[in-house]
Amino acid sequence: MLDELSRHENLGTPKYFHELFTRLANGDRSWTVFNVNEYFYNRIVDGIAVFDGCVPLAKAVGAVVVDDKGCINLDPSISRALSSETHLSNKFLEMIFKALKHDESFHQIFSATNISYDVIYRYIQIENAAFRLRYANFRHLLVSFNFLQPHPDSDIRKLIINQRYRRLFDRELMPEIKKRKVGIEQLRQLLTQKQIYGQEGEEFALKYERKRLTTHKHSEAIEIISEYDAGAGYDIVSFENVDSTSHDRFIEVKSFSGLPRFHWSRNEMDVARIKKNQYYLYLVDRAQMTKEGYLPLIIQNPHEKIFDNPAQWEKSIDAYLITQLAAGNTVDSDTIDS
Repeated sequence: MLDELSRHENLGTPKYFHELFTRLANGDRSWTVFNVNEYFYNRIVDGIAVFDGCVPLAKAVGAVVVDDKGCINLDPSISRALSSETHLSNKFLEMIFKALKHDESFHQIFSATNISYDVIYRYIQIENAAFRLRYANFRHLLVSFNFLQPHPDSDIRKLIINQRYRRLFDRELMPEIKKRKVGIEQLRQLLTQKQIYGQEGEEFALKYERKRLTTHKHSEAIEIISEYDAGAGYDIVSFENVDSTSHDRFIEVKSFSGLPRFHWSRNEMDVARIKKNQYYLYLVDRAQMTKEGYLPLIIQNPHEKIFDNPAQWEKSIDAYLITQLAAGNTVDSDTIDS
């Protein structure tokens, strides 16, 4: 869908679509694509004079249907959203994202490598360069609909997702993004009981934190961010106490059964080493977490406490990263001991 739309210069703005759809909804005449182009000819809407991709976009997302006679018919759900540009924007964006759920080009843009979480400003952000020149018209569309906004820090060349559309993003986009950020084999692993346990542990820790800081004026800003930023090195951003004005507790959640044991990635260890006392491990016992009053095992500054306390924690290596030092330095198979 995006590849087909990429050939157009402009995909529209809220003001343009509100006027177009209002005209179609009036029903005082039959409108064809020719009529639409004629109506907007030499018009300037939101500083734009070219509207070549607007009707194709509306057709692609199901906002309009063109019959055998070439007449444009408006979807009833759009008619019900014409009370204001804001209502129309909400509805039209929802239709766009539903239509793009399985579009490969869309997921190359909104991929896990391009999306991250800004813990300072509490925004989901996306690389500006993710859209490339080919999909610049789609970026302009999302900016015009205020779904994407410039980052408040002008030195950060990223776009942020408008908080107003956070629920829409989480509902329509995140499930598919999460599926696609791993390969087919890893996707199968995501469906294993181990992953389910991990998600349950994160939800438990999230509820625990919000209960611990129930009087914090920004308790809703305590959230799981690992689904947005897999490389953050922690799962949850929270606050140290009710007086904290910004995120200053970073929590990695590990679920276990029996004795506390867990896998700790190199990235997680590095982040723990850097953040020191702001980094916490929450070890959640699956057999106990459903019981009233259960508290997780909480370890502050785990890099120091685990690696400097060999009597309490046993460490073992279960994988190696193997890298060839120089191309061409191969070993003759006859020289290898069997």
